[in-house]
Amino acid sequence: MQFSRLVSAAAFLALSAATNITIAQPGVPFVVNDTLPPSFAFTDGASIVDLFLNVDSSTTWNLISKTHLQGDTGEPEGMVRVGDDRIFVSSGQYTVATEKYNRTINGTDRTAGAGYAHMLVYDGQGGLIANATLTRPGDIEYHAGGIDYDGRYIWIPLAQYRPNSTATIVRLDPLTLEVQRLFAVDDHNGGVVHDTIADTLVTLNWNARNATTWSFKDYPSSFAPLPLFTPPEIDLQNPSFFVDYQDCKFIGHHVLPSQLALARNNPYGGQLRPLMFCSGVATITSGDSSYPLGGLALVDLETATPLWEVPIGILSDLGVSIAENPVDVSVVDGKLRVYFIPDQHNSTLYVYEAN
Repeated sequence: MQFSRLVSAAAFLALSAATNITIAQPGVPFVVNDTLPPSFAFTDGASIVDLFLNVDSSTTWNLISKTHLQGDTGEPEGMVRVGDDRIFVSSGQYTVATEKYNRTINGTDRTAGAGYAHMLVYDGQGGLIANATLTRPGDIEYHAGGIDYDGRYIWIPLAQYRPNSTATIVRLDPLTLEVQRLFAVDDHNGGVVHDTIADTLVTLNWNARNATTWSFKDYPSSFAPLPLFTPPEIDLQNPSFFVDYQDCKFIGHHVLPSQLALARNNPYGGQLRPLMFCSGVATITSGDSSYPLGGLALVDLETATPLWEVPIGILSDLGVSIAENPVDVSVVDGKLRVYFIPDQHNSTLYVYEAN
């Protein structure tokens, strides 16, 4: 794992933001024993790939547990599990709703609205430990999107809550909840993944229609100082319209089974590829009716190509697609487990196992 460049560059990080932290459980550390565990990408990554490539539309998903999350969760956007007893959830609190324009104005289709971005920290029983406000009053980038944990930091895109706008990529220290702002993006970014092997970030824009890559090999010299925008090294269109990815997790670099090339006419069978695991949703309309479709995907980071996509039709108890927004993934006793937080405000952590 390559953290050296990021750590040594700390002095160059402009606009470091001290978060406003509300403590719900005094004396309880944000991370168990104040010790950061490795990410599941490095403990479970190879097994996640192998098991997920055996999942299809006929797979039975068994409900393992439901855990209610304490308090008003706002709109959960991303989730990472830092060990087995800590859950970090990025969330939006919206105080003024966006309003659609009748035409495109300054490249976007709606007003900015207003609100706050939050990072909520829960224990394994759903008890709120802390609520860190990530943005200041009046900040236009108050939408905290899908997140990723790399074994040291949690990576978060803070964006305007509208397409074709702007974002700032930040990282949060799980031990202290301190936030550092890294660079500005000339587009809405709703998700981020940290490839610690290639030393790159991959971000996803509105509805994950584009994937952009940012290399840290020359950081910070190759990045424009805030608030100037830094152009990405690579900008790719998402070739899949199955679902719009909401939250993704880096799961490492892995050699894909040769059978994958035959099964999907995919050129990457037998090759070492950088991969992320994503969940997403789409609204399917037929005549006057519509219904939500959820999906999971294994996606190649370098090409934005989905290598394996699986529909998931499960709904939450409140009628929301289980794949709406936050997701995480691990392997327990040789079984693939996927973690979901689909509902707004009154949220439950659902854990499903592929059978």
